[in-house]
Amino acid sequence: MKEPNSTTDPIGQNLIKLISNVCFSVFVFTVLVITVIAITYQPPDPWESSRALTRVFTDVENATFQIDTSVLKTGEDLGMVASSPAAAPGEADVEPSDSQNEPVVQNPEEKGLNLSSVTCDDSRLVNCSDRGVLMAIKRFNLKHFKSIVFLDYQPPVNGSNANECDVSWRFRNRKEKSWRRYRDFRRFRIGYTDDCSYKIVAARGWHSGVNARRPRTRFNATRSDRTARISPSYRDDDINDTIPVLGSDLAFRNGKYLYYSRGGDYCKNMNHYIWSFLCALGEAQYLNRTFVMDLSVCLASTYTSSKKDEEGKDFRFYFDFEHLKESASIVEEDEFLKDWKRWEKNHKKKIPVRKVPTYKVTPMQLKRDKSPIIWRQFDTPEPENYWYRVCESRAANHVQRPWHALYKSKRLMNIVSEISGQMDWDFDAVHVVRGEKAQNKEMWPHLDDDTSPDTLLAKLQGIVQPWRNLYVATNEAFYNYFDRLRSHYKVHLLDDYKELWGNTSEWYNETTVLNGKPVEFDGYMRVAVDTEVFYRAKTQVETFYNLTADCKDVTFYEIKSDLLFVSRTLSISSAS
Repeated sequence: MKEPNSTTDPIGQNLIKLISNVCFSVFVFTVLVITVIAITYQPPDPWESSRALTRVFTDVENATFQIDTSVLKTGEDLGMVASSPAAAPGEADVEPSDSQNEPVVQNPEEKGLNLSSVTCDDSRLVNCSDRGVLMAIKRFNLKHFKSIVFLDYQPPVNGSNANECDVSWRFRNRKEKSWRRYRDFRRFRIGYTDDCSYKIVAARGWHSGVNARRPRTRFNATRSDRTARISPSYRDDDINDTIPVLGSDLAFRNGKYLYYSRGGDYCKNMNHYIWSFLCALGEAQYLNRTFVMDLSVCLASTYTSSKKDEEGKDFRFYFDFEHLKESASIVEEDEFLKDWKRWEKNHKKKIPVRKVPTYKVTPMQLKRDKSPIIWRQFDTPEPENYWYRVCESRAANHVQRPWHALYKSKRLMNIVSEISGQMDWDFDAVHVVRGEKAQNKEMWPHLDDDTSPDTLLAKLQGIVQPWRNLYVATNEAFYNYFDRLRSHYKVHLLDDYKELWGNTSEWYNETTVLNGKPVEFDGYMRVAVDTEVFYRAKTQVETFYNLTADCKDVTFYEIKSDLLFVSRTLSISSAS
């Protein structure tokens, strides 16, 4: 048998391997070339110009319909999005506005313009209704007002001059726990960026965009109003201070009520009043009854200019009655007594009443009482006749004070927003307690010196940056006491904003309509506004934490909602 040729077989095998490797290499190279061509090749786009677009839709053979030459060409058709200021970049960064329509842009070819030579002309007038204007304003606001939550915008309108737009929006403050909305309207000067999108050239201050201001419901002035020279009155449609009524005898008879007669709490300081009032409201909720509420408040002498207790103040001057109505079951005392009297007159059978002469009868003992009216009477001497005594001892485990039901008056909060807005929400604040405490060297030996102008300036320089807006919340009566600070800061005091409650202000007009006569902006209102502005500052300097080592002498209550008196605000309240 013949042996195979050992020298030729390896040569054949190597040749086959070489050919296969070459073919594989050619294949791989071809695939790479095709891939590169597929990635880099751009075929002609029939949509890239208005002429090609027109040809696509008009070059039809044997068409049985007429071509509509009146179809308006827009920026999308022309591929000219970049040349339209309406197409503002970064719109995903702001919330959309459903009220805005996309703008219509004319075809530059219809004006004889060369598409390749269109440039941005800064002299063009701005159309405030363009969507891009609103988008530019939104981005500006989000960048500059970090402490504000913007809720909704109204469409911009023309300002007083060319390229000025006024816009209104509603907002809330991040530090405010309630979801109440406030309104601002400002004027913006609009320009163009290099890519012809809109930008904000300048922005004016709080309530400057008067053309975007929402008109208010106007009242007809009465003769007494004209005699007193009261400016035209307007109603804030966001405030509903109306007193609820039962409407019929049947509705009154089917209700269950908790009625408190006046006790020793009347004419006490406001913190005492609130503590007692919320105890009564909490018992009504525990008993599942409607609370009969007296809207008349007696303001203690510490808050009045006469230094005497003043009766006849309206609860609605200080607190949000609308929110209270929504949060708790209440009926106004005069309406309740009127319905009760009418029932007694029209029906022989009287309504059963459970009279409770002492606070020692606990809410737990009244839980199963079926009487339509439970009437707590506080006729004993002080302190046995304080309302809050009802919620002491074992009752404290059952009756919860509904702090969530009590908000500050929105009229006062509008002033707070106005002051903060005039400082563009970018300010620091210091709380300076003086008054009687600074004079009482026995209890506060260092307070007077620690709050003197020179000492105050030295301490603030280590905390607050120079030339910042500095709001001073204080009970110091001498206005020029803080002039020493003006060489280093832009100092703001509450009295710098007197026009916000003067006889031409919205607050003055609205409270006059509510009260029937002009209302004094009293000491407690000053405390409430001062405190709320203070707690909207970026840096907050407290008297008894930062300025002096002297101790407070006030017991504070812990509160879990947006209230007029909270643990941190009582320091200012007690100082007044």
